[in-house]
This record gives sequence, C-alpha cells and structure tokens, in this order.
Amino acid sequence: MSSFETPQNSERGFGLSSREVQVISGATGLMAITVALMYVFAATPLAVVNDYLFSFPIVGVLVYGAAITGGEILAERGIKGGDMWIAFVGMVVLQLAFGTFGAGILSIVPQETQLTVLGITAIVTALMTALVSGYVYARSTTFEHWGRFANYAFLGGIGVILVGTFVLQTLLLVGFVLIFLGFILRLGYEIWQVRDNRDASIGLQTIGVYVAVAGVFVHVLQLVMRYVLSRG
Repeated sequence: MSSFETPQNSERGFGLSSREVQVISGATGLMAITVALMYVFAATPLAVVNDYLFSFPIVGVLVYGAAITGGEILAERGIKGGDMWIAFVGMVVLQLAFGTFGAGILSIVPQETQLTVLGITAIVTALMTALVSGYVYARSTTFEHWGRFANYAFLGGIGVILVGTFVLQTLLLVGFVLIFLGFILRLGYEIWQVRDNRDASIGLQTIGVYVAVAGVFVHVLQLVMRYVLSRG
C-alpha cells in the first residue's frame, strides 16, 4: 500500500475546500462504478472466481492483494507521469479486482436480495467513512502513523491467513479482522492526506481514498451477507 509523506499538522475551520470536494466526488464516482460492476458480475461466470481462489484462502488473499496493489501503482504512476493510458489501465485493474471480489460475495445471496444487500452495505460503509472522517477532522494532529499501522495490519492479516490455510482454520477470522482493520486505518490515513496535503495531486488522493473505501466496502459486504443469510 502506497503512502505520501506529509508531516505537517492541521489547524483549520469547518467546511470543505474545492479540492476536497473534487477528491470526495471522484472517489464516490469510482465507488459507484465498482458497486455497479459487483451487481452485474454477480450474474456472470466471474462470480465463481472466488470459489476457486479461496479454496485455499491465502491464494485468494494474495491474488486480490496483488491485483489491488498493482492496479493502484499503475494508476498512480500514470498520473504522476502524465500518461493517462497507464492511469486508465490501473483503474481498470482496480475496478475489475474489487468488482469481481464483491460479485463473488454477492452471488451467494438470491438475486432478488442483492440490491438490498448492496444498499445496506453502502449505508454502513458511508457511516463508517463519516465516523473516521469526523475523527480525523476533529483532531489537529498527524495521522501518518495510521498509514504504518495499516501496513502492519495487512501484513499481519496475510501471515495469519497463511497459517490458517494450512494449520488452524479458526485463525482465518483473525486474518479477516486484521485486513479489515488495515483498510479502516488506511481510510483514516488517506483522509488525513486530503486534509493536510493540500499540494498533492487531486488524482492521486482520489485513488487513495477510493481504494481505502472499496476495501472497507467489500469487508462490510461480507458481514452484511452473513447477516442476511442467517436471517433467512
């Protein structure tokens, strides 16, 4: 997961700048496309990709992790280098990765329930994003350490899932929680970047926020799906 170093603190009032609005709008638009892809892909053969990859959980984690990381690197490199084609390819990789992963989760519930599940997930994710954003904006301090902690959580989650795949399956839930925590911390870190790093590229910040929100979304989606199935 990439990070941008900005050590300064924030001392500002309420309200969003035009740059912040552009980042939020861009990330929201990308997230809307991702959710639409999840719904469409759930009715296609792509919905069974998860079944194959997660037959060995560590394989699924590594494949999707590589796709998300690779897509983000490509998109950021394209924006930094002014090559919109590379940036576009990176965004396509990200959209396909999150869309396919979400579709595999969504396909477990009946089609008539899928829009409800997506709607509930969107509301919960929006509330979580609002809580994290409110906390970050309420504190005039650096959140750079959240970026480091997010990376530790990702690496810890992968390690635990590796052990859980071959040794003790009950550890898989711990790995899920660690990776979920990693995306929440990454979300806080990216929001802080938007708040304090006012000279950064809007495109780069939009990608960072989108990846963090999408990561939270697919984890919430799994929880909502399990709840809906348990009620049925």
